[in-house]
Amino acid sequence: MIELVDIAYVRSGAADLAGAVRFATEVVGLEHVDGPAGDTEPGVAHLRADGRHHCLAFVEGASGVIASAFTVADPGALALAETELETRGFTVRRGDADEARSRRVSEFVAFDDPFGNRIELVVGQQTLARPVRFGRGSGITEFGHLCLDAPDVAEAHRFWSTTFNVRASDWIGDAACLMRIDEVHHKLAVFQGERPGLCHVNFQVAELDDVFRNWHHLQEHDVVIEMGPGRHPQSGAVFLYFLGPEGLTYEYSYGVRRITDEAAWRPRYFDPAERGSIDMWLGPTQKPVTQPQLIPEGIHP
Repeated sequence: MIELVDIAYVRSGAADLAGAVRFATEVVGLEHVDGPAGDTEPGVAHLRADGRHHCLAFVEGASGVIASAFTVADPGALALAETELETRGFTVRRGDADEARSRRVSEFVAFDDPFGNRIELVVGQQTLARPVRFGRGSGITEFGHLCLDAPDVAEAHRFWSTTFNVRASDWIGDAACLMRIDEVHHKLAVFQGERPGLCHVNFQVAELDDVFRNWHHLQEHDVVIEMGPGRHPQSGAVFLYFLGPEGLTYEYSYGVRRITDEAAWRPRYFDPAERGSIDMWLGPTQKPVTQPQLIPEGIHP
């Protein structure tokens, strides 16, 4: 079984690179790492939320998610993961030095999950020691989780839980499985969707007040609010989903549950048709807009 350490980043295509970066910095509040004082790379913009060099990278080109990445412990673990995936019948491609540099990692491999989502496993993700220079005061503390689409959520859980050290925390019928790789209630979620793609990226904020301040900020800037503010009964987190350029859905949340007693926790099953099963505050709910998975010919971009 392959041991994941954490989520690493999302890499996304942007037809309007400047517009995507402007929204991510001025509206969401992320730091644009590249620039006059940064390590620039033509056609690529790196966005930062925490100690990682970046958690979101926009690559100029067709709109769509390019890859979702997770860290493993060291080069030995990456080599073992590569072998394990190939043994299971997956085509695994190892990135070259230039591709690794663009991702700010030492090494990485890429493969497609059984549903067509491009996954990258990385080692040596670059850390920045200096404080984050947030684009605005949104209260972001970290890159919280990512959510993928798959046509069969149960099969997706089977893949993730038998290939990796991923455990189901809770189920929302056949519509979603929320999964953890550490104490956080979920770092990975899979939602039911006909085609592969990125359902949303999540950023944790420091205070409950940040969720509501951000809600007002989004409204003032005519941003499409997809869902919230509300509270998820599974993680206990107060949430706010909103749609950005390139069809990318963002989420702010506060107060996510931590599962500290691994032996005692049992996944719970929620009926998505039951009122309050997605939002305890009984607000209107809908599935966030998914950014489709691009079909890459190789690893690049």
